[in-house]
Amino acid sequence: MRQWTIDAFAAGPFKGNPACVVEPLDAWPSDAWMQALAAENNQAETAFLLKTDDPARHGLRWFTPALEAPLCGHATLAAAHALFAELAVDVPLLTFDTLSGPLTVRRVGERLEMDFPADPPRRTDIPAGLAEALGANPLEVWAGAYLVAVLDSEATVRGLKPDLAAIKALQGEATGGPGQVVAVALADADRPYAVVSRFFAPGFGIPEDPATGSAHCILAPLFGEKLGAEVLKFHQAYPGRGGDLECENRGPRVLLRGRGFTVIESRLRVAPA
Repeated sequence: MRQWTIDAFAAGPFKGNPACVVEPLDAWPSDAWMQALAAENNQAETAFLLKTDDPARHGLRWFTPALEAPLCGHATLAAAHALFAELAVDVPLLTFDTLSGPLTVRRVGERLEMDFPADPPRRTDIPAGLAEALGANPLEVWAGAYLVAVLDSEATVRGLKPDLAAIKALQGEATGGPGQVVAVALADADRPYAVVSRFFAPGFGIPEDPATGSAHCILAPLFGEKLGAEVLKFHQAYPGRGGDLECENRGPRVLLRGRGFTVIESRLRVAPA
């Protein structure tokens, strides 16, 4: 059984966010087996695909090293990249059946475009302990599935050295559980992107995620409203890698665009349980 490591939302190999993608299976393995493989891979997500009678439609589930995720953008892009580029699936549109409903992906030039549910956030009070956990004072805080701390500058976002144990205990009004915080600011004027962010997710077993599609389901409507723009470019400033996304607001949906690069092909020597 083959598995690929694919860098998603990447400007090139060893950029963006790596995800492992297991080749499509005839039946779901046990949750325990999938969780064990995800822990063994020790990437932010491992994606598992389920065959159907339609080559354009697959089941899709995502596991972090610690738990099953309800929504994952970069591993969805990686799964689509594996089907298109590694398995030569020749269809105009892929549909994935997931815990977050059907998600579609299509090719747009060299990029892949994903159609995801928007998560417009609501403004909240600054939760106690958030400034101390981040090491920076938020200008404002918003809540969707994750807490979103809006900071004063790109330099502040890039320079954060958060207390991850303190982040793990924070939830505020976020609906996705504790320990998931997006730090974000408007980009410097000379950048090719409008917004820069970082995502700390110790509550998901991920100290910091390199490029997070689900976070941009919150950020795209938030900054689309702030900047009066339907289409925006975002950069997730994970130290040493960095992820790049173009996001388009479509009311209840967000289109997320980015590239994938296969960096490893491997063969699993254990059978699904």
